[in-house]
Amino acid sequence: MSLLDRRRILPATALVAALALAGCGTIPQAGGATAPGSDTGSAAQPSGSQPPEAGSPSAAPSSTPTPDPVTLTPNVKDGATGVKVSTVVAVKATNGTIGTVKLSYAGKDSKGRAIKGTVDGAMSKDKSGWTAGERLEPSATYTLRVSGTNPEGTAISAKTTFSTQALTLQQQTFAQLQPLQGSKVGVGMPVILTFDVPVTNRKEFEKHLSVTTAPKQEGSWSWFSAKEVHFRPKSYWKPGTKVTATADLNGLDAGNGIYGQNTTSTSFTVGRSLITKINLDTKKAKVYINGDLERTIPISGGKSGWTTRSGTKLIMEKLPVTRMTNEMIGADESYDLKVKYAMRITWSGEFLHAAPWNSANLGRVNASHGCVGMSTANAAWLFNRVQVGDPVVTTGSSRGLEKGNGYTDWDVSWSQYQKGSAL
Repeated sequence: MSLLDRRRILPATALVAALALAGCGTIPQAGGATAPGSDTGSAAQPSGSQPPEAGSPSAAPSSTPTPDPVTLTPNVKDGATGVKVSTVVAVKATNGTIGTVKLSYAGKDSKGRAIKGTVDGAMSKDKSGWTAGERLEPSATYTLRVSGTNPEGTAISAKTTFSTQALTLQQQTFAQLQPLQGSKVGVGMPVILTFDVPVTNRKEFEKHLSVTTAPKQEGSWSWFSAKEVHFRPKSYWKPGTKVTATADLNGLDAGNGIYGQNTTSTSFTVGRSLITKINLDTKKAKVYINGDLERTIPISGGKSGWTTRSGTKLIMEKLPVTRMTNEMIGADESYDLKVKYAMRITWSGEFLHAAPWNSANLGRVNASHGCVGMSTANAAWLFNRVQVGDPVVTTGSSRGLEKGNGYTDWDVSWSQYQKGSAL
């Protein structure tokens, strides 16, 4: 072989060597890309061949990424124990939407009786979140079942189980509302909410109290103590008003390790307007029904040392017959009477009632031990017309009405009453 032939062969040999080296790595693609699915152990292309063009029958198929599943995340961990009853269970969906939610529970009540139930909730408009409609029960086991789908329609489901904290009755406060369901009351009757265990977290509790009226009227809550809060309108209720009050307190944090024991509500109707105006100076009571003077009644109020309180009081209860003794109020004079047509207006013992034994003083002299007496006929007439919550406005004495001595909601100005709100 001549030197010229050797020179012609060398480039071909170099090319074969270069291709052989290429076969030990990845296969170059147009633009320097690496063929999908190739690795360092792939075979080399035959000498002189070109890689297949994209889209050609011999090209390797591209792989499709697996879509991410929807993630369903509750705000309570699976297996959690001692979960606070103030917790509101919620679920959030990521990369998808929530389909169904079921929150159920089983446990025992304060008397050891088995209880079980389900908790309703609300779904967000975009179905990315769900929130329970109520808080939790103590000493109960809850099961949360949720389903959801991702944008590609792949569905999954998840289950979470947890248990709640145990609470004694001393760690729970029981709420009661007045007036009672279905009552018809006077135009001054407040909504009264009482608790058997003190509430220190007044602001949080008041946020969960509501009053709706038809027709609508402005009103406010006002705290009388840690165990009692009232609601009244700015002015007397309009006759015929329908009122619904709700205290959504079950599981709510009352402060100092106390929680609401129940949620309660009541609905009542306001009757006609009946207002009794008592003047201790003139010894007369004037009764107005729907603004019209219906009757003027001679009365006898409390004598010196037993002065009847001035102020705006409300009828609190009606007793056809009740016993009154001097020992009940600490009077030195001995008496034991069966009193007819008694209408209580203070907790301390003031009543409107029949007082036939005091007939000579009616309309003339204040001679009682603090009650407002009248003839049996007038007492019967008034008793048969008044309702609990009817105002009794008393004037003519220098002795004022103590806050909370009866339903004293109207014995303060509107601005003072509003200051009693925790909000």
